[in-house]
Amino acid sequence: QVQLVESGGGLVQAGGSLRLSCAASRSIFGIIAMGWYRQAPGKQRELVATFTGGFSTLYAGSVKGRFTISRDNAKNTVYLQMNSLKPEDTAVYYCGAGDSYSSFTYWGQGTQVTVSS
Repeated sequence: QVQLVESGGGLVQAGGSLRLSCAASRSIFGIIAMGWYRQAPGKQRELVATFTGGFSTLYAGSVKGRFTISRDNAKNTVYLQMNSLKPEDTAVYYCGAGDSYSSFTYWGQGTQVTVSS
């Protein structure tokens, strides 16, 4: 079992930056996949960025070059640095973890990101 707690969301103007954090309740060293999904109103949850195993990463095409996922195993935390934010990035961002990035076992409660135009 692992509990995940997201933080760092908020309101930002277009072009601005935010850094999301996902703190795990135990060591993330042995977790195969860990990353971020988002869900906008009326839309399905979609992959944003994730570690797929080791330090391999996968990004959605819409965020590639603007968002960066990173991890600090000593702090049991995964981060999502979001730059050049756009109004279409507005969503609830969820942190997930598990054996496969396509079907995370564990989820956080989500953090709201709102980008104003």
